[in-house]
Amino acid sequence: MLTHHTQWMLGGLRPQDEVTHSASIFTFVKTRLFVLFAFLFFLFAGSMQNALAATGPCDIYAAGSTPCVAAHSTVRALFGWYSGKLYQVKRATDGTTQDISVLSAGGVANAAAQDTFCAGSVCTITKIYDQSGYGNDLTVAPAGGNGSADIATNATALKVTVGGKSAYALYVSAGVGYRRNITSGIATGSASEGIYMVTSAAHVNDGCCFDYGNAETSNNDTGNGHMDAVYFGRLCWFACTGAGPWVMADLENGLFLGGNGSNTNNTGRNTTYVTAMVKQDATTYSIRDGDAQSGGLKTDYAGPLPTTSGYVPFHKEGAIILGIGGDNSKVAVGNFYEGAMTSGKPSDATEDAVQANIVAAGYSGSATGSYKRLVNQNSNKCMDVQQPNTSSGANVDLYTCNGYAWQSWLLVDLGNGYVSIVSENSGMCLDVNGASTANGANVAQYTCNGGANQQWQVTTTTAPWFRLTARNSGKVLDVANCGTADTTNIQQWAWLNNACQQWKLQ
Repeated sequence: MLTHHTQWMLGGLRPQDEVTHSASIFTFVKTRLFVLFAFLFFLFAGSMQNALAATGPCDIYAAGSTPCVAAHSTVRALFGWYSGKLYQVKRATDGTTQDISVLSAGGVANAAAQDTFCAGSVCTITKIYDQSGYGNDLTVAPAGGNGSADIATNATALKVTVGGKSAYALYVSAGVGYRRNITSGIATGSASEGIYMVTSAAHVNDGCCFDYGNAETSNNDTGNGHMDAVYFGRLCWFACTGAGPWVMADLENGLFLGGNGSNTNNTGRNTTYVTAMVKQDATTYSIRDGDAQSGGLKTDYAGPLPTTSGYVPFHKEGAIILGIGGDNSKVAVGNFYEGAMTSGKPSDATEDAVQANIVAAGYSGSATGSYKRLVNQNSNKCMDVQQPNTSSGANVDLYTCNGYAWQSWLLVDLGNGYVSIVSENSGMCLDVNGASTANGANVAQYTCNGGANQQWQVTTTTAPWFRLTARNSGKVLDVANCGTADTTNIQQWAWLNNACQQWKLQ
């Protein structure tokens, strides 16, 4: 028997209605309690690192009846029970591969295993495993309508701390991209789905397109409404508010801030770590963003799909892309830490709980990556790869510093007193042609192979300046005739202790 107080709250129900209404309330509460409790637990978890093993974002999505059908991360498990492979690395010296798994169920990647395997060599990330059980692993993207085949990212380019443990995230530079065209469980047509990723405002540009999500299976632009991906960056397709970067929905032939493209409520998210979310059903879509280190989510847009022809009904094809556009547009940059795609459109409460889980995971550290410019002391100009700057054998010269990726280099410690010097733009190594030992031997970029002519010793002269000595010849990286003009050749030469043989990272 309900109390008078309860009857008043229920609006004075008739006795014969009490049982039916009570059952309705019980059902309502039962279907929502798990999401509510998960949200509250992770919201207040703070530094409780055992939260990583307790549950993951995809457990929360499943509890909200929108299970993950793709789950990708090189950093951590996205299910509390997951204890398998996260990604695969390939060693340049001998071409062998190794899978990198989590340290424990629900935990962080085993970065030490990567360090051991890659010691003495450059390594790249060649595969990102799907944790969902649907087999939607991502590999390096093939050629598409807007670009040749992509390259794999350097495996050590982006180190991060998660829950107090080190891991390696995915550093996407122009030309890096991953894809899977034949998938299982991914939404097609107008079917509902949700997508999230953790990324960073510290590494963005206005190129197309740093996406994660649903794309064409042909690697081509097949028209409006054939994509549903979350984008993050500074590419303003429609009228934008603020300076960005913005979380947007890439629906093909448009990066939508909301509505029909423009949306003054979407003001951008400029934090070191960013949670980016989009979701969609047959008639509506939503965009949400948050600081992946603290706080909740902001709803930038929740409303009807664009009214422009082609977006209603939708024509999703079910491929998965990461770091590129649907037609393999690949001039964007970005950081990818984790992300998932769901079957069904998640509720706001489910997404709020996922955000709380991400915050509790404890992302920290620099998000800028390890690529730097090599600046010459004599000219204050940069070491630059000449066009075509993705080709093996492309010449290396001096050029005015301009910020392009073909002027950015990663010094990879080989653990033997030497480093490889890897181009961000091509993934290739700085190489003395023909393993020559002669003065004036040319220097170019070449596919990394672990040879002594691709190994360099860094010796400080007067900080921050240093010389780079080729292991094969004992000679140093030198600007021909101490020139200062753009396109002056870079070569090796005996150490003369002059400014045109000294460099710094910037």
